[in-house]
Amino acid sequence: MTAVATSTLKAAGTTGGRQQLVVFSLAAEHYALPIGTVSEIIRYTRPRSIVSASRWVEGVIALRGQIIPIYDLAARLGLSMDGEATKIVIVDTETEQLGIPVDDVDEVLTITADQLEDLPGQGSEAVQSIAKVGDRLVMLLDPAGLFAE
Repeated sequence: MTAVATSTLKAAGTTGGRQQLVVFSLAAEHYALPIGTVSEIIRYTRPRSIVSASRWVEGVIALRGQIIPIYDLAARLGLSMDGEATKIVIVDTETEQLGIPVDDVDEVLTITADQLEDLPGQGSEAVQSIAKVGDRLVMLLDPAGLFAE
């Protein structure tokens, strides 16, 4: 097991070498976030456009009286969207709560540390590791580094 994979599991507060992930699809690929960072999943609501210093902010929505910035994850990852987003995943980072539009939320998945591999080459601040789940690869995203400028 790699050092990054081990630290990913420890950082997520897992026990027994298992970690639960919320798996979602975006531009025909599978991505995941640790379940502890996902506060809720809501139906897609078109965000209201705003001017922002962050180039990834699509706009904002109001959610139970709170303003939530909506980040364009597809653009951040260099993906082109084929269809419309159907859900927004509300994510808690160390500094804020934000939303990311996704094509759909697929499942909550439990993985073990031996299913995780480091990214080849330089890696990415947005992606922690890759989970091998059967014959598919799921990119485990890093909520803290995901939208760092």
